[in-house]
Amino acid sequence: MMTITENIPITIDPEIMSGVPVFLGTRVPVSALLENLEVGVSLDEFLENFPTVRRQDAISVLAYFRSELNDLSLAA
Repeated sequence: MMTITENIPITIDPEIMSGVPVFLGTRVPVSALLENLEVGVSLDEFLENFPTVRRQDAISVLAYFRSELNDLSLAA
């Protein structure tokens, strides 16, 4: 099992969902959050549909991706 960083609640484990990145402690792929937001599902709706994902975990993941995107634009 691998976590992205200690502060980001994402895990990659070949024994869970064949190694797809999931929210730590769940079987919910991180991509499900991004795909839901992409089609207009609110964070509250996503959390209702995936009750094993904690609000703070979803917010932490989104903050991580925002930070990564900011780092990419600074490097360009």
